[in-house]
Amino acid sequence: MESLALFIGIHILRFALAGSLMAAFLCLIGRPWPAPRLWPGLLAMGGIAYVGQSYCYFAALHHASAGLTALLLYLYPVLVTLLAAVLGRQALNRRKVLAVVMACCGTLLTIGGQLSGSPLGIALGLGSALIYSCYILVGERLTAQAGPLAASTVIMLAAAVVYGVLAIGRDSPWPASATGWGAVFGIVLLSTILGMVGFFAGMARLGAADAATLSTLEPVVTVLLAAMFLGEGLGLSQVAGGALILTAVLLLAREGAPPQGRRDSA
Repeated sequence: MESLALFIGIHILRFALAGSLMAAFLCLIGRPWPAPRLWPGLLAMGGIAYVGQSYCYFAALHHASAGLTALLLYLYPVLVTLLAAVLGRQALNRRKVLAVVMACCGTLLTIGGQLSGSPLGIALGLGSALIYSCYILVGERLTAQAGPLAASTVIMLAAAVVYGVLAIGRDSPWPASATGWGAVFGIVLLSTILGMVGFFAGMARLGAADAATLSTLEPVVTVLLAAMFLGEGLGLSQVAGGALILTAVLLLAREGAPPQGRRDSA
């Protein structure tokens, strides 16, 4: 129960502060809020999809190892790519399929660790990946109309409200030191504002499937930062996994590059 209260407390601070900063920024630059017809979808993205995905992931950690839970979540590039093809949003070709497979294999090597879990833990991990995949596909359409800044603001505020409701009757702990508050603001600025706005802005240019595949760079960056700042070891499997993911990124970059003749004639 204490871990759940901490989880909810961190997410209240994360989304309430991020949403408030984003709302103030929108007003400062004179950027309009999303059209009323887009609000139900954006509110559902933040209050239902994002909260549901994060809660499934948190619950899965109690019934499966951290490595298995992370790997199940990182199935979302496969799900997004397949669903985007089924919905007719993006055609599949051998290069895209190869990039997705390489990114998933690279994630397996990078995360590593013990892979064990109960059926409930596996179901929750898969549920987290499926919810996040739907969140990305819905977001592709809504953020294209609302814009990454405005859409992210509404999503953050919706998530903050739902987490606030979940906190009712719980003693959610708050940071007790300047270091704790510094970590919270780091999460707010980097992981939430920069991460969410950057992902939506990239998705507007690349499409949901490619953006989801490219986001598998996240575990590579995590491992590298842990090695640089926390002194954690960097194993051969993690290096190989990072190389696979970077190769997948290069494949997608090549996929989106203009033909040689067109580039030379420009």
